[in-house]
Amino acid sequence: MKHEYDVVVVGAGPAGSMTAKHAAQNGAKVLMIEKRQEIGSPVRCGEGISRGSLNEVGITPDKKWIATEVDGAIIVSPNGHQFVINEKQAGNEVGMVLERDMFDKALAAEAAKAGAEILLKTSALGLIKEENTVKGVKAISYGKAIDIRAGCVVGADGYESQVGRWAGIDTILKPADITSCFQYRLTNIKHNYRYCEFIIGSAAPGGYVWIFPKDDHTANVGIGVLLSRLKKPGEVKGYLDRFIQKDERLRNGQPLDSVSGAVSVSPPIERTIADGLLLVGDAARVIDPITGGGIANGCVTGVCAGKVLGKAARDGDFSSAILEEYERLWRDKLENKLWRNWMAKEKLITLSDKTLDDLVQTLSESGIDKLSVHNILKVIRDRHPELVKEFENLI
Repeated sequence: MKHEYDVVVVGAGPAGSMTAKHAAQNGAKVLMIEKRQEIGSPVRCGEGISRGSLNEVGITPDKKWIATEVDGAIIVSPNGHQFVINEKQAGNEVGMVLERDMFDKALAAEAAKAGAEILLKTSALGLIKEENTVKGVKAISYGKAIDIRAGCVVGADGYESQVGRWAGIDTILKPADITSCFQYRLTNIKHNYRYCEFIIGSAAPGGYVWIFPKDDHTANVGIGVLLSRLKKPGEVKGYLDRFIQKDERLRNGQPLDSVSGAVSVSPPIERTIADGLLLVGDAARVIDPITGGGIANGCVTGVCAGKVLGKAARDGDFSSAILEEYERLWRDKLENKLWRNWMAKEKLITLSDKTLDDLVQTLSESGIDKLSVHNILKVIRDRHPELVKEFENLI
């Protein structure tokens, strides 16, 4: 049996499914492979996203995969100062908390409707190469070794992409650019289920604690701690457990599940293409370095990739010279923001709890009328210019 396609996508997360959908819609013959037996499971995500980011990539919200819609967010400083971001201030950034497994399945279903094929329990083992050009992937599918030949392989395999490394792209991250995360789905709690909460400071060194409501008595309660701030395995769970015990709203909560993982909080990767290959989503290192959120940016890269791959399929040319358009498209949309947010992250992780208290108080008094990291940094520049001096040109 021959396995020959224009495009093979390795990984069926949001970025992979959006790539598969848009490449198929643009005329490419597409196969998407997923190493797990179920798309979207297990969930390793805080599950938050904004309405605006869905609109940007043409995804229509569906109650089937929305756990709850929120009115805004609350940023909480170490001593309890709160910066409340409501619907008027946030506009399209007011968001929702997903049922991420259902969301991922829905995006994969859209890819299938567009004509993409899907193969589960299929793991990529390496690349097929001819004269330094990628020509497909070697894989094992339901225990059987197969070769899948394709004009282009898309690495949608996430954090520290193995597909990228096989192609000679350096996807290894420094400890200072990795956040170690642990999360409970906690029930029997009392919380403000109309808002997502972000708690910053020494409770989560180099990161933050989050409380994302799933319903009026259940929430994703998680933590991200910069890997370089951890001294031993499992320490991140201890930080979260201590936080929960100190919060009277949470201490009687009971876990329904727990997940752990790592997230890149790095600057953009230098290169996301090679002859016959490109990277999307977390593999392309487009996770927001401030929030650690990757769904929205991953979907953006998928739309960009699909457009270029459709054209490449029609022309029969998947060289890096042709795929360069993908590099340009996603960087035009995301690169400046990713660099700015990484530089802001680098500054934030050096600040004391007292300075963070002052910053949150400043923001709460600022009257900011439209939420974005850009506008927040402008407020900080006006009141605490020394904190943003190194990257003022990006504000």
